[in-house]
Amino acid sequence: MHLPHARVGFVVPKHGRSAVDRNRLKRRLRELTRTTLLPSLPVIDMVVHARPSAYRLSFDELFTVVAVVRQEATRIATRLVAVD
Repeated sequence: MHLPHARVGFVVPKHGRSAVDRNRLKRRLRELTRTTLLPSLPVIDMVVHARPSAYRLSFDELFTVVAVVRQEATRIATRLVAVD
């Protein structure tokens, strides 16, 4: 089934952190995805797997990481479309 929009899922392992820490990281990632990734992503499915270091990043630092992910996802999706 082809959808007209991108989808993004999250994997946020415990990494020895509390539920409060995990939920905060998930909320931040969801907000950055909603405002930064989804408007510019091509129609792809993406899974974001948080590393232990993500817990230490501020919102602004996470924004920078998500911006890099957006660029890479766009680059890879463009290459995949060119192959089809």
